[in-house]
Amino acid sequence: MNQKEFMQLVNPFKDKLFRMAKRLLVSTEEAEDATQEVLVKLWNKNETLDEYKSIEAVAMTMTKNYCLDQLKSKRASNMKIVHNNFTDREASLQQKVEDKDTWDWVAKIMNDLPEQQKLIVQMRDIEEMEFEEISKILEMNESAIRTALSRARKTIRETMIKTHHYGIG
Repeated sequence: MNQKEFMQLVNPFKDKLFRMAKRLLVSTEEAEDATQEVLVKLWNKNETLDEYKSIEAVAMTMTKNYCLDQLKSKRASNMKIVHNNFTDREASLQQKVEDKDTWDWVAKIMNDLPEQQKLIVQMRDIEEMEFEEISKILEMNESAIRTALSRARKTIRETMIKTHHYGIG
């Protein structure tokens, strides 16, 4: 496989790798490094990539594992997971402020979720991946993923309701 063929192969999903890395590592620079590292690893395996059914799933798994390793390392001990790239360009200023506040609350709530639930919410609700794809990447069965997603969403929803209704009625 030459460089042009490799780029045609990875171009459709390299942005998805970056978004997952950014979601896990927060830092844009760290996410860029993670994405580049995964692409280099894929390039080094370019002769055996034909063996895989879904190269995108392999790349997502590699990205997830690399990011989790970075989070576990000493230099990443002070990183946290946040989500702050939501903007509604058509909304009023008040709506933008409310939206940002809501996303900040969701980020805080997600930060308290178990690592597995964070990843599942990221992949399903943000990356819009299918359950089958998530199950391959996380090496879990689909029913366990559905259960974990349901529990994570319920936790987020209940905490948001408590937050918004605090002191009311």
